[in-house]
Amino acid sequence: MYRIGIDVGGTFTDLVAVSSSGDIKIAKVPSTPKDQSIGLVEGIAALAEELGMSRADLLQQTALVIHGTTVATNALLERKGAKVGMLTTEGFRDVIEQREGLKPDRYNLRLPVEPVLVPRSRRLPITERLRHCGSTEIVLDEPGVEAAVDRLKEEGVNAIAICCLHSYANSANEKRVREIVQMKMPDVYISLSSEVLPQIKEFERFSTTVVNTFVGPILSNYMKRLRERLDEAGYAGDILIMHSHGGLATIEDSIKLGAGCVLSGPAGGIAGSRHAAELMGIGELITFDMGGTSSDIALLNGGQPYYSSDRSVEGTRVALPSIDIHTIGAGGGSIASVQVGGMLQVGPQSAGSDPGPACYSRGGSSATTTDANVVLGYYDPNNFLGGRIRFDGQAADKAIGKISDQLGCDPIAAAHGILKVINTQMAEGIRIVAVRAGKDPRNYTLLSFGGAAGLHITDIARILDIRRVVVPRSASVLSAWGMLTTNLRHDNVRTAVGDIRKIGADELCRLFAEMEAEGRRRLKGSEDLIKQIRVFRSLDMRYGEQIFEINVTLDTVNVDSSDLIEQIVQHFHRRHEELYTYASPDQEVVLVNARVSVEGVLTSMPNEPSRIGLPEAKVTATRRVHLGHWHDVPVYQIDELAPGQKVEGPAILESRTTSVLVRHGDTAMATELGWLDISVG
Repeated sequence: MYRIGIDVGGTFTDLVAVSSSGDIKIAKVPSTPKDQSIGLVEGIAALAEELGMSRADLLQQTALVIHGTTVATNALLERKGAKVGMLTTEGFRDVIEQREGLKPDRYNLRLPVEPVLVPRSRRLPITERLRHCGSTEIVLDEPGVEAAVDRLKEEGVNAIAICCLHSYANSANEKRVREIVQMKMPDVYISLSSEVLPQIKEFERFSTTVVNTFVGPILSNYMKRLRERLDEAGYAGDILIMHSHGGLATIEDSIKLGAGCVLSGPAGGIAGSRHAAELMGIGELITFDMGGTSSDIALLNGGQPYYSSDRSVEGTRVALPSIDIHTIGAGGGSIASVQVGGMLQVGPQSAGSDPGPACYSRGGSSATTTDANVVLGYYDPNNFLGGRIRFDGQAADKAIGKISDQLGCDPIAAAHGILKVINTQMAEGIRIVAVRAGKDPRNYTLLSFGGAAGLHITDIARILDIRRVVVPRSASVLSAWGMLTTNLRHDNVRTAVGDIRKIGADELCRLFAEMEAEGRRRLKGSEDLIKQIRVFRSLDMRYGEQIFEINVTLDTVNVDSSDLIEQIVQHFHRRHEELYTYASPDQEVVLVNARVSVEGVLTSMPNEPSRIGLPEAKVTATRRVHLGHWHDVPVYQIDELAPGQKVEGPAILESRTTSVLVRHGDTAMATELGWLDISVG
């Protein structure tokens, strides 16, 4: 039997099939942005071809499909979601527009106003009000709610966000409003803030609920098409969706919480990185995922990523817990241009998969990162994606020539300039991620993945003075592979504001128990996929005079211990000092939110078989590449390298879906699993 992981990117759709014996097959096909399910099914056919069987036979032998999608992300980025209406407590209709009273760039007097997903005409006030403790201040005016729903119906909305003040403390009013909406508009998509994000701070809660309402119908329609296409193709098994927190959820839960899928694809890469850290025995990793459109960067400490509830996508706050991933507009398809004054710029605009870089011969004429790599000889133009795509070297030369003409230099210098600019941008992105967490990137190993990363990673490591780079065997599809290593997960949060010592251990444990029970309940129905359940707890805390809190994990704390509160307080002081270089032990420590994640560990698939005993690989070809001047460098096939075999740079290491450039002074060694462990000179 097989499990299939699928990651839809902006340029390519990546697929990985793992058999019950641990054998891995991968496929990569161009994405189909207008309907991602088309490219997905085409990718399954390509995967079946790799396995020497028909698509129907593969799907009949598949036990589970795990999917990371950019449908929710694209709907938010392109502002092509549902037509949303909002019902909210009178006096609070402008919260999502006023935000927190801060601008992203507060000293920029010409900063344009960030657009909101719901115009004011569709944000309707309703008469009701709860106190912060959940008691009633003003009774819900039901006739007024009915009138507001009638207005939204006339506006033609197909989704409604219900956001009442202090609903995290008492959800009764929101639920009653939903009942009224369902009576009048039975087919409308509805989100309640008390279900999407039941925690304090109305801006974060309202904004996240609006995002959920905006992307939910689009995601729902996509999931239905996906299910139909897979049914038609012969697959009747389970489909799980990757969420931003690095865990999986069913299609039904994903439709209800569409905002949780906004970072679906990149989270798969971090899940794979987490598993890679375990396999390699390396806890301190910087993950670098370079695709065709963008690059994603994250930090792992002790083999675990950081999480954040303070994320914005295109100026819109999404406050659900997610893996802390930093995305920059730099990828293989990033377009190079010459700005006023002769400054070379690369990205953030991308050629994507359609029309793609000039060398794809699909109508693209702009110079991209990939074209620069072709001009410098780093790619085999006849063997990209195993020969599925053949690069047009003349088209790449012509595109780069336009840039060199504007810069007044030769095309080779222009191509090197493009790579220098984009590598510096990516290195700076890595530096920001590390420094923001209070870490020195030189103390970390770079984990390189994504189809485009291998040609850039050692140069990026040099810029950062990082001495070790690891490239997994499935680097080009690690996000899809990583999805097969993660588990079902449900996050729960409860607000309980107050001095942690006054709240006490009994009340805290009661909150933890309630949330754990809720998480276990939501896992019901998936018992056949789960071998065990794990529970993770954390707290959002701050000092008494602060207005922003930090998250403190309690993985090493025994919640049954008699000194639970004191252990928590000490954890908070240490975490605060780690982030901000100081702690204030004499100050009051305030609890804001308690969080519990319940994880259903999937029945595991075996790892890749060991490659011990494989004879040393020979040079398969030589290639003329430009590294300061032209060199004829040896080319090795990554899949043929024997464990322990070393390759001294300069050299090119290739597989069907990726190429790795080993530069002067670098040494690449193949591991037992066929991964590359590169020592950077």
